[in-house]
Amino acid sequence: MKNILLPIELHNHLDHVFAAAVSLAKRFDARIEGAALGPDLPDLVAFDMPVSWNIADQNTWKELADEAHTKFESFMGSSGLKPWSGGNGTGYRWAGDKSFGDSQAASYGRLFDVTVLGRPGSERGDPRMATAEAFIFESGRPVLLAPPQTFGAMGDTIVISWNRSTETARCVAMAMPLLRQAKKVHVLTIENFMVEGPSGEECADRLAFHGVNVEAVTRPAGRTPGEAVLEQTAMLGGDLLIKGAFTQSRLRQMIFGGATAHIMANAKLPVFMAN
Repeated sequence: MKNILLPIELHNHLDHVFAAAVSLAKRFDARIEGAALGPDLPDLVAFDMPVSWNIADQNTWKELADEAHTKFESFMGSSGLKPWSGGNGTGYRWAGDKSFGDSQAASYGRLFDVTVLGRPGSERGDPRMATAEAFIFESGRPVLLAPPQTFGAMGDTIVISWNRSTETARCVAMAMPLLRQAKKVHVLTIENFMVEGPSGEECADRLAFHGVNVEAVTRPAGRTPGEAVLEQTAMLGGDLLIKGAFTQSRLRQMIFGGATAHIMANAKLPVFMAN
């Protein structure tokens, strides 16, 4: 994972997103590219705006983009990273003066190994769900969702939420650089929360071929699959969760709930997702 995209919108948990991106960059000797982010203009509605978005004129957009750039440069410098000047090695750079809407940013994300975002929230000033959904469905690449609180190590003990789905299989494949570096990987299967496909034991067996220190564990379902996944991840000491996104349709999850929706709303650890 050498190329990390960091779309920046002025929400309440920006420092945690910066910290996740820096942690990932230092782990892989990677480059972080920051970019100013705002809602797509048709989506500028009050219930889905971060705290700083009040009006949609170009002057406001430019001011917020400049502030995002300033915060990016300040945090990257304080973290010990240096501006990227070409070649290999950890560093950072700014994407330029252009500001991206969600769809534009997700399209740009197709060039990167992973995009780091804040975990969406329901309060005004939280990261927006529209951003996370745009990247999950339109970038073709994984996203790393940073929780809205301070976290410690990331990627030493990884839990894979294995439900046998194609979405999870793709997510695991994209996470292989992380899995190879982990000290321990647990392939977690929740009973009665799966589709037809290979078992967790079979998944663990194949990951072991890559030198991954892995074991398969099966646990009973909790009140909901999402609650069970988060509860068992905590019990296993996980500091990073790998989760295929939206095995059920997005509409169905919005109406009836689902594991992805619950995890995106409640996870207290970083979550690596792909669809």
